[in-house]
Amino acid sequence: MIQLRLLGPVELVAGERAVEIGPPQRRAVLAALAVDAGRPVTAGVLIQRVWGVSPPDGARRALHAHIARLRRLCEQTANDAGDVQLCLVRRSGGYLLQAPPDQVDVLRFRRLADRARETGRTDDDRAALLREALRLWRGEPLADVGGQWAERVREAWRRQYVDITVGWAAVESRVGDPLTVIGPLTDLLDEFPLVEPLAETLIRALHAAGRGAEALDRFATVRRRLAEELGADPGPGLREAHRTILRGNPPAPARRTAHRQTSELDPYAHLPARPAPESAPEPSPGPSPVTVRWPGAIPAQLPMGVRRFTGRADELAELDMVLASAAVEPSAVVISALSGTAGVGKTALAVHWARRAQAAFPDGQLYVNLRGFGSDGSVMSPAEAVRGFLDAFGVPPARVPVGLEAQTGLYRSLLAGRRVLVVLDNARDAEQVRPLLPGAPGCLALVTSRRLLTGLAVAEGAHLLTVDLLTPGQARELLTGRLGVSRVNAERAAVGEIVGRCAGLPLALAIVGARAAARPRFPLAALAEELRRTDNRLDALDGGEAPSQVRAVFSWSYEALSPGAARLFRLLGLHPGPDAALPAIAALAGIPASRAAALLAELVGGHLLTEHAPGRYTFHDLLRVYAAELVDTIDSDRERHTALHRLLDHCLHTAHTADVLLTPQPNPVPLPPAVPGAAPEALTDHEQAQAWFAAEHTVLVATVEQACASGFDRHGWQLAAALTTFLDRHGYWRVLAALQTSALEAAHRQGDRAGLAGAHRGLGLALDRLDRVEDARRHYLLALGLFAELGSDAGQARTHQHLARMSAAQGSPQRALDHAGHSLRHYRAAADRAGQSAALNHIGWLNAQLGEHHEALVHCRQALDLAQETGDLNGQAHTWDSLGYIQHHLGRHAEAVDCYRQAVDLFHRTGDRQSEAAGLLCLGDIHRVTARPDAARTAWTRALTLTDELALPDTDPLRTELRTRLDGRPEPAFGPPEQSSQPAVRTVPVRVVPETSTP
Repeated sequence: MIQLRLLGPVELVAGERAVEIGPPQRRAVLAALAVDAGRPVTAGVLIQRVWGVSPPDGARRALHAHIARLRRLCEQTANDAGDVQLCLVRRSGGYLLQAPPDQVDVLRFRRLADRARETGRTDDDRAALLREALRLWRGEPLADVGGQWAERVREAWRRQYVDITVGWAAVESRVGDPLTVIGPLTDLLDEFPLVEPLAETLIRALHAAGRGAEALDRFATVRRRLAEELGADPGPGLREAHRTILRGNPPAPARRTAHRQTSELDPYAHLPARPAPESAPEPSPGPSPVTVRWPGAIPAQLPMGVRRFTGRADELAELDMVLASAAVEPSAVVISALSGTAGVGKTALAVHWARRAQAAFPDGQLYVNLRGFGSDGSVMSPAEAVRGFLDAFGVPPARVPVGLEAQTGLYRSLLAGRRVLVVLDNARDAEQVRPLLPGAPGCLALVTSRRLLTGLAVAEGAHLLTVDLLTPGQARELLTGRLGVSRVNAERAAVGEIVGRCAGLPLALAIVGARAAARPRFPLAALAEELRRTDNRLDALDGGEAPSQVRAVFSWSYEALSPGAARLFRLLGLHPGPDAALPAIAALAGIPASRAAALLAELVGGHLLTEHAPGRYTFHDLLRVYAAELVDTIDSDRERHTALHRLLDHCLHTAHTADVLLTPQPNPVPLPPAVPGAAPEALTDHEQAQAWFAAEHTVLVATVEQACASGFDRHGWQLAAALTTFLDRHGYWRVLAALQTSALEAAHRQGDRAGLAGAHRGLGLALDRLDRVEDARRHYLLALGLFAELGSDAGQARTHQHLARMSAAQGSPQRALDHAGHSLRHYRAAADRAGQSAALNHIGWLNAQLGEHHEALVHCRQALDLAQETGDLNGQAHTWDSLGYIQHHLGRHAEAVDCYRQAVDLFHRTGDRQSEAAGLLCLGDIHRVTARPDAARTAWTRALTLTDELALPDTDPLRTELRTRLDGRPEPAFGPPEQSSQPAVRTVPVRVVPETSTP
């Protein structure tokens, strides 16, 4: 039999022979297909699983090559093994790996656990099934697959492994000998020392084995660790186990059974068996789930450290003492704040120490540049920084709460009980930092700022450390590290003068060292002479802090550039930042991307620019100031205006293309042609559009503000409109509100009524999402009036759609129905068939809520026809979901099952995992009421696994409902008492009205 093994290294096994799969990336593709064996997976989902959310340009070609080779590998393996069930085929919308569930170890693992939970089974049967499931676990799942998707899946599977091990131990103790479980539980608790149900099960097993003293020692150890790492006391289960031991309740005699069997394949069969205590509770229908808080990912955000870092021994030792104090004061959050002048090396010191101390923070390292002193005013808000940290932990956009306070609470909850290093670089003041500090012990926050953050020391007990200019000896050491001992000793006088002219500023010394190292035969005395002749300074060092010759040093690197690179460096002073991609830089300069790449390589080589990620470039703050000074003095007003126009056209036209790809639009409003040289990017599909927005949205937000401040008002409000869908879908609602406020002001200055209408609608949407309902309604109504004046049916349709959703959320279904009817009429007038589909589905859903199920069915069937006609998979999925709900309430259970299966498959293809999980919940409910408990449990278990992958909190309504079903607890019936015979199909909110076209 052929087996696909994922619970360990990825393996394809035919009989006893391991089949060679190929390189790690091909193994990752096979794993990404195997987890959904028997179901199609879209190319976009596969690319995201294997290459992440920002895949390289050749990812799709590489995927097709791996698929072709895997297809041949499956055919050859199946032929050799005589197994016709393994094959890889192309299906509409994706690729399907056909393999029976028992041939994929993780699917068999889940099926065995599900069977163990079935009612009516004996404990002997349960124990045998769970032992068989645990034998499939071969170590670290997906051990040879990297990336965020693999890490999220590993964490979800580890949680299931802990759950099943605890359930197995409880049942095994009842049917055999508790000694059987002590070894495995001890090993697992060493790996997960804070999982209380695991500790409780081990302690009860030790007591039942007559090892009460060892059980008490184990309890003391767990209690101490909970206090030290979480600041918490043991929960009620652990406390009750402790009291049972202290009361001296003797263990019960062993209960041998005729059904118990062991196998030499059983990893625990060699251990003697023994009974559970007499006071053990009655067996539950299945193993109890364990609540474990897992992050969606382990962040590792520290930037690259400085090569040949030298000096700062005292500062490093002081930071080491700060880290050591964390062990002495386990109940405190440890904060250290480094302050010093610009260019003094605060960031280099912080990153170097952070990398050196990385092993002390196994749960991750967060880093953010707060841009507190950016020359362009682009200071990062705490809300933006917190949102970035939530993204780093893999929190899905749909699970990010509204408001800074709630987001900060979620961020601190993710840090609780973990050891994470948080580096907050370039902070403006204490207020910018406070929301980003951890809330519980175990973590360390390292802050850098040009200002002495006394407020942090007073209120938060921060340890303050000033990073001074280098002494002459330290400066000489820095140059020696870059130039070598012999060269420095050969020109002692010149080195002394260079050290003096650079005023001990590490940034200036680093540039001198780089220039000298690049010209090994150039005498250092000549460099000293240049410094002596140049007597001007960079004035923007925060109001004249430490005098230095930084501008002079910068000028050396600049004057050594070719004319093309020098021009590009100056023009980069116009870019709004915080970083720039190659295509945008090429547009700014009006040159081909290949030429821009060559010039950028020259700038990076001259240490005037940093390529911090492939194809993305950034400045040091002082270099940005210097570039802005140069472009302002050397280039004419016309040259600056033309360059900025090219950049804005590049951003606007590319964003417009991406927005149309994200939301079907029959007749998108055309833009004026882009100016020559703007070269907008040629995005071709939904995945490319999504990836481009994900990479560029921070830059685009800054670009809107720059456009509005530079006289390009039309670009400002048009770019804000193009960003609306992306920012809304990803939960950036405060950013969207600020952006649309700027757009509104720009449209007012221009007197552009189309711009005003779009900005009012976008601002209304942002305020609606932020629960500012009355303000949102006011802007929606203003937008509606303006769209009516303009004769824009598309604008009116979309705005009525917003008002319908808002009214339904406020419990006014009749008002919502009125708005949905207006939305449909305007979509028809605009000939927007995808919009008509969404409106019809909304009308059908609202009729179903009012009990008009037959009328609802008519509207939703019309909606489905249109969605299929336009190829709108998202609209089809939501409409099938509505039809499932309606068919169930008409008593047509078979039709309802088919509808929900269609919805679930489409949600899976489009990557909407949360809607997929909600659809599986409903599908399982219908299976239950049609007396198919096994199918119901399978659907619910699949849904719960999806919520694990999404990292939804245990308090999430969807997870709560799924746990209720799987635990066998009754749930409230749907509707009023007279309808109690109709079981609940939807008890959690599911979005059934997708946002479609935009005006």
